[in-house]
This record gives sequence, C-alpha cells and structure tokens, in this order.
Amino acid sequence: MSRDSIEIRVRADRVEFRDATAGAPSAGVLAGYAAVYERLSQNLGGFVEKVAPGAFAQTLADNNPVLARYNHDDNQLLGTTEAETLRVASDDTGLPYEVDLPDTSVGRDVAVLAKRGDVRYSSFAFRTLEDSWLVTDQGFPLRTLVKVQLVDV
Repeated sequence: MSRDSIEIRVRADRVEFRDATAGAPSAGVLAGYAAVYERLSQNLGGFVEKVAPGAFAQTLADNNPVLARYNHDDNQLLGTTEAETLRVASDDTGLPYEVDLPDTSVGRDVAVLAKRGDVRYSSFAFRTLEDSWLVTDQGFPLRTLVKVQLVDV
C-alpha cells in the first residue's frame, strides 16, 4: 500500500444515538468506537489486522483536522474536530468519538437511521505512517497498524 493512499476499516460494534438536548442546533449525537486496540480484524483479502495502542497518538497530539462523514463521503459531512462538532480521543479501549449531527438533510437522515438501528457500525479512514507484519499462530499474515494519520470517522 502506498503511504499516500487512504484506507477504510469498519468496526462491528454498535453505535449509540442520543437525542439532542432542547434548543441545541443538532439532530442528536452519534457516538461509538471507530477503532478498538489489539482486536483482530476479519480477513482483509489475504491478511488480518489489528490497531496498536497509541496508533492515533500523533494525529491527536498534532490536532490534525479529522472529519466525520457518513460512509466517508465528502458530500455527507457530519462534523469536524476543527469546528468542535466532532470529538475524538484515545483511551485504553481504542478510539472513541462523538459527533453532533447537524440539522441538515444528511444529519437528520443519519439520526433517523441510527434511532431505528439501521446505522449500526463505526469505521475510520486513515493513512498508514508505520506498520509491522508478522504471522498469526495459524500462519496467516498479520498487519499491525503502529502509527496512522486519522482522516475521518
């Protein structure tokens, strides 16, 4: 993979939707974990992958802009760290996020879909800055994301 190419990974944990507080200019809040550390992925086309603790540390320390986009689509912006409508952190589990869904057609659509349980998974897009390769006990190639530039959740 080229260091310039953007990769996307989907997480199979549920997202959480919270209704907006009264008077808030938001369609609600969507929250979840975009990544969980040390959890093996499914087969990604001949290899499995895990995210090392601290893989996002540089992005977070440098306050690099991160976007929240529905399905990673530029036309479906939900929030940004620059506008503080997206909050992303790192904890012992992984990369939690919260996004204040905008009171726009895409924000309202995502809110309705999340309330119904149709939006169920989180994902993240990134550029690899450093990775390492080993082999699992079963002899399958294992990629570890050591350092990445987070692009969006």
